[in-house]
Amino acid sequence: QVQLVESGGGLVQAGGSLSLSCLASGRTSSSLTMGWFRQAPGKEREFVAAMSWGSGNTYYADSVKGRFTISRDNTKNTVYLQMNSLKPEDTAVYYCAARGGTRTPVAGEEYNYWGRGTQVTVSP
Repeated sequence: QVQLVESGGGLVQAGGSLSLSCLASGRTSSSLTMGWFRQAPGKEREFVAAMSWGSGNTYYADSVKGRFTISRDNTKNTVYLQMNSLKPEDTAVYYCAARGGTRTPVAGEEYNYWGRGTQVTVSP
């Protein structure tokens, strides 16, 4: 089992920045892939970014490419999502997810472990 706890959400004006953290505990290893997803009210959950913990390979949704950066700190078992140039349409609950293996799938169904989410609100 892997437990995930997100933090760092909040309210920010458009154009601003936020950094989310995801602390992983339990059966963590370098063979995990970590992902960030988001879900806005009335919308489907969507993929944001993913990282293979061991290799550091990353993958981003087109909507956030160039604005968001996923990174990790192995010593702290923590994955980060740095969000810059935020837009009102980035408003959502952001979830951290994990799966075994090195692929970085975009489908949420391929992730086995999920955090409870953290709210990000971007005002115009």
